[in-house]
Amino acid sequence: MPIELYAMPASPRAFKAIAVANHLGIEFTLRKLDLLKGEHKTPEYKALNPNQMMPTLKDGDYVLWESNAIMQCLAGKKPQSGLLLTDERGRLDVTRWQFWDLAHWDPPVETLLLENFVKPNFLGVPERDEPAVAKATECFHRAAAVLDGQLKGKKYVTGDTLTLADFALGAPLHAELVVHAAVAPVRQVEAHLLERRLRKRVVLRCAGHSASILR
Repeated sequence: MPIELYAMPASPRAFKAIAVANHLGIEFTLRKLDLLKGEHKTPEYKALNPNQMMPTLKDGDYVLWESNAIMQCLAGKKPQSGLLLTDERGRLDVTRWQFWDLAHWDPPVETLLLENFVKPNFLGVPERDEPAVAKATECFHRAAAVLDGQLKGKKYVTGDTLTLADFALGAPLHAELVVHAAVAPVRQVEAHLLERRLRKRVVLRCAGHSASILR
């Protein structure tokens, strides 16, 4: 039985898990969740993920939630891919950047997506929370400066090899509203992470459609 992924594919948190599965050629069934309809709050889904969030992976009777954990699970099925390095220091370096994603990268991206895209297009709220946008943009720039420094002289985030770190940090940048507002001033992130790493090398099929992380 194929793996099942419960997700809203457009979400960066879901996108990175789906992207890794597709990159690795792992067969899976996508169970789309419509968060606006509250499909993540049904008793059936809550039994899978008590946080009532997504994505969630179901592999037979094994259930796993948290996107970065799902990515590691998928990479573990194809260790020869090198997405999760097998030597201890290499593995910890990849994991470090996945933790950094959750602590510093993802939160401002979430705010920028909510204010710039979700609220006007799906919630019918045209007004942005400008103080929240300003704070998120400042936090994004602060984090991007750290990533900017990390990318200097490197082919990928952790070195010469494509890893889960690249997927984790690149996933939210497929959202143009985040990219043009926050990434442009950060040259290494723009040139290395976007152009060389993700646009040209990580061309992925997401939810049955051919797409790159940046459209």
